[in-house]
Amino acid sequence: MHFLLSNDDGYQAPGLGLLAEAVSEIGRVTVVAPDRNRSGASNSLTLEAPLHPRRAENGFIYVNGTPTDCVHLAITGLLEPDPDMVISGINAGANLGDDVLYSGTVAAAMEARFLGRPALALSLIGENPVHFDAAVRATINLVKAMIDRPLDPDLLLNINFPDVPFEQYGRWEVTRLGHRHKSEPAMKMQDPKKRTVYWVGPPGPGQDAGPGTDFHAVARNNISVTPLQVDLTRHSALDHLSRWLDSVQIDGR
Repeated sequence: MHFLLSNDDGYQAPGLGLLAEAVSEIGRVTVVAPDRNRSGASNSLTLEAPLHPRRAENGFIYVNGTPTDCVHLAITGLLEPDPDMVISGINAGANLGDDVLYSGTVAAAMEARFLGRPALALSLIGENPVHFDAAVRATINLVKAMIDRPLDPDLLLNINFPDVPFEQYGRWEVTRLGHRHKSEPAMKMQDPKKRTVYWVGPPGPGQDAGPGTDFHAVARNNISVTPLQVDLTRHSALDHLSRWLDSVQIDGR
């Protein structure tokens, strides 16, 4: 097996290094990751500037681009042979509910799915999480199971680990995405030159966070596993919208 690893925290992030070390014991590993923290980059591609892959002393390849750039470049032009599986993470912080729309961690895995590779997006809950070793250990068990009993190659799994020791994990729990309250207000400040600047406010707490959601699972020390799909169509609205549009003329009359 050839594994491609990436992330959005940058190639020097501890979660990426620990994961690469562990995965290398079960297969070939290539790391292609951003040259710096690109959290919140979502699915953005760099289209108006060249990408410069460089190799670090530890063998990791780092790129002056987004997580999506890294995976896209790796699969479409950089690596031979192509990877069999893509793993993104382990992210320092949650990617629960609405977070997946902004997450560079999830975006890297989604790009792999666009390009026909099974993919995992891994995140460790908390502001300053510490139990990366536990998340790595559980991930290796999961990857081995996926090798022995392959899942649908179209599947993209978004996985969130509680920040607790391995022995405190409950179980793997298949979940749906929950939903957060709206974000906290942007914070208005002044820079040293007395200019007004704003910091984006922190995400809101869980709102739709009941049983079955990713929020609920991790709050009980279970490992949340959410299968994601790329299709954003709201299928339940198609028929109603079609009927509504029957009465709307193109020219507005």
